[in-house]
Amino acid sequence: MHPQQLRQLSRQLVRQLGMLNNQCGAMALTPVQAHTLIELEQGPCSVSQMALHLKVDKSNASRNLAMLLNQDLVTTISHPTDRRSQLSQLTSTGQQALQQLHRQLDINSQHILDQLDDDEISHLGSSLHRYSRALTAVEQQQEYKIRPITAFDNTAIATIIRKVSLEYGLTGDKGYSVNDPILDNMAHVYRPDNCNYWVIEKDQRILGGGGVAALAGQEDWCELQKMYFLPALRGKGLARKIAVQALKFARQQGYKGCYLETTAALKEAIYLYQSLGFVNIPQRMGNTGHESCEIKMIKTF
Repeated sequence: MHPQQLRQLSRQLVRQLGMLNNQCGAMALTPVQAHTLIELEQGPCSVSQMALHLKVDKSNASRNLAMLLNQDLVTTISHPTDRRSQLSQLTSTGQQALQQLHRQLDINSQHILDQLDDDEISHLGSSLHRYSRALTAVEQQQEYKIRPITAFDNTAIATIIRKVSLEYGLTGDKGYSVNDPILDNMAHVYRPDNCNYWVIEKDQRILGGGGVAALAGQEDWCELQKMYFLPALRGKGLARKIAVQALKFARQQGYKGCYLETTAALKEAIYLYQSLGFVNIPQRMGNTGHESCEIKMIKTF
């Protein structure tokens, strides 16, 4: 899918869902006001909190709360810890209106779901969830830069790999390759055209990286390699972004699929690989030399 296609589909969905209308379905509420009532269902909320939840500016949130106040759908109460601030909450009339809104929207949504078979509904749910998470990730990644490794990054990425390995107990005495000299010359290792390694940088500081290369002993497959990230980088979707970038690169190189080896200590990494479609296999592939990694996974292209 190209960016233009995604934008076109998004525009069409926004229009078909009536998000450009001045009224939400049969109710005298704009889409923003309907979303405001839905957020207040979770409890009292300040203007700043509402703006954050709806991802709108404070003036927009304040204006719509004021309009709902005039309709007796919302009332204000004193903030329990800040006398200078007020919280908005639903009135009994607002609660009734919200229940009516839920019933109407549920009926509309059910009509849509009735057009889809069970497997399509399942795929739709997982895809929309992934799309939503991608939107959130983009917001969190604005200050970070992903680029191919250079020789100037060698010391930094080697230090990160050894530091993170130590954090998870993956030490040399247990058979893990933290003392492997190639870690100190990663830019040279990933110089061939059929492999690549990317680092993540913020404020001229390297915070992590990951790469892909031909699987030793089975070169028609590739291997996802050396995915290591400092704690400050985690939870922002950047590990997934590098993994996706590596998989797309691998497809362009004509590999049959991607193989990886990991260990149960890296729970976050295992969850990431599973979310990308990797599945466990019983036997090792190729000749990686990672004898201490008990988990083997593949993704076929």
